[in-house]
Amino acid sequence: MSEWLLAHEPQLRLGVFLGLFAVLALAQWRWPLRGVEGAPARFSRHLLIAALGTLLVRLAAPVAAVAAGALAWQHGVGLLPALDAPIWLAIPLSILLLDLAIYWQHRVFHHVPLLWRLHRMHHADTAFEVSTAIRFHPLEILLSMWIKVAVVLLLGAPAVAVLLFEILLNATALFSHADLRLPEALDRRLRWLLVTPDMHRVHHSVQRHETNSNYGFCLSIWDRLFGSYRERPRAEQREMPIGLEYFREEADTRVPALLVQPFR
Repeated sequence: MSEWLLAHEPQLRLGVFLGLFAVLALAQWRWPLRGVEGAPARFSRHLLIAALGTLLVRLAAPVAAVAAGALAWQHGVGLLPALDAPIWLAIPLSILLLDLAIYWQHRVFHHVPLLWRLHRMHHADTAFEVSTAIRFHPLEILLSMWIKVAVVLLLGAPAVAVLLFEILLNATALFSHADLRLPEALDRRLRWLLVTPDMHRVHHSVQRHETNSNYGFCLSIWDRLFGSYRERPRAEQREMPIGLEYFREEADTRVPALLVQPFR
């Protein structure tokens, strides 16, 4: 099974992404909480930004995270091989620890000014919907890949665990950014395990103390464990201002402006 997953990695990741993106785009059109204007143009811009980030990673990253996992596990590099962890234990542990690493990376990117310059392109979006999940500056995408490769090598995470984590992370990021109107009871139950749209929307509030909360992408446990969980925003979810207090003009949403935003 693991060999099949690794052999079909690009098709599998792209297929899951496109399928879930389409499903959530349709769902947020049918059951929106806030509503999205100009969705086709937004999707086009954000997909182009994501494609540029993917291209930059292909050109500038000598090895991807999944390949790093294959090398680490094969040659006994990292914590899990050193502990002689069996594969059945190494896979869930790797997924859990990689998600923890992503939580702390996200938190650090909010508090280190130079890193915030890269990350703020994601937060400058004045709407909150499924394509916001892929709106990251290409330089941040590249830096995130380098960090992920380092964590994979440190852990000695097996390649199949890294691939499963990548798919899970992409899927939950799309879900947590979707403009969905979930029943309150369902949201309350889901967020004990996963980051829901209502939980993550708080993180995209224009209020700084709310932006600096709810950092999780996949599992919600890290925000509760490390004291960054905020149950709800001060304003009502439908009315709360989204984005930053700057970069709010229409010209700021164009692809060239987004690419130079960290240097402004």
